[in-house]
Amino acid sequence: MPTQASVAVVVPTLNAGEPWRPWWQALRRQTLQPDRVLVVDSESGDGTPDMAREHGAQLVTVPRTAFNHGGTRAHAATLVDEQILVFMTQDAMLEDAGSLARLVQAFELPELGAAYGRQLARAQAGPIERHNRLFSYPAQSRLVTPAEAPRWGIRAPFLSDSYTAYRRSALMRAGNFPDRAIVSEDMYVGARMLQDGWSLAYVAEATAVHSHAYSIAGDVRRYFDIGAFYSEQAWLLRDFGGGGGEGVRFVRSEVAYLLRRAPWLIPEALLRSACKLAGFHLGRRQQRLPHGLRLSLSGQKYYWREPGSLPSQRL
Repeated sequence: MPTQASVAVVVPTLNAGEPWRPWWQALRRQTLQPDRVLVVDSESGDGTPDMAREHGAQLVTVPRTAFNHGGTRAHAATLVDEQILVFMTQDAMLEDAGSLARLVQAFELPELGAAYGRQLARAQAGPIERHNRLFSYPAQSRLVTPAEAPRWGIRAPFLSDSYTAYRRSALMRAGNFPDRAIVSEDMYVGARMLQDGWSLAYVAEATAVHSHAYSIAGDVRRYFDIGAFYSEQAWLLRDFGGGGGEGVRFVRSEVAYLLRRAPWLIPEALLRSACKLAGFHLGRRQQRLPHGLRLSLSGQKYYWREPGSLPSQRL
């Protein structure tokens, strides 16, 4: 299938600006050129739509009030009909010319529903940021089949829409992305695909540079949103297991990594882990919190407001 499969790259944008030009340069260097690039823009005011048109992309504009991580991507998936849909973010830079081809090549497996690539730390990343990428995106590829999903637990359905390809037919059979998701719309789809009999792949050879240096407050907001997602999708933890063991494994790995490279950062790392845990549990209980507190704790503040409507256009 991959040698003849049609491929669309889909990227939501908001004020990507001039830093987005290298993203396009990296895409144009690819040995596998997509049949279509769809940019779903949330009313950028800095020339992002013009840059998308300049590079030959098809552009859809959605109101900022209508954006959410699930519904916007679900809408985008209905606008295109390519066989492989590669979802990326505006800040995930393809690392080398063969990255996209290697990701799409994974779909030679007829049972594969989705595949995600390896995300590498940016050049200026510090030790904590680097460990996060190394832990979440190791150097070894893997395949998770429905039969093996129990062994992986909550890691089984993991995908990342910063750089993930979906077999469109499998995505639609799984019900597409959820209409509303504060974050983790990719994991939702991964879980539905496994339950529908599809396998998921991690392709470590398909690399993109993508990492962030979050503040401690930023970590709290991110994990509050993850907890809020699980509060609304409780079936995920019920069907695939909790993430407590994964959290302990992360802390042990991080401490061992920092002991070798930056031991003075261990107190900060432990504080961050405690704050993440607190944010996650607050998110799991978000329905009991006052609306103003949810807004304060969340990194996706638009999600808690009355949503707007998405356009009904088809490309």
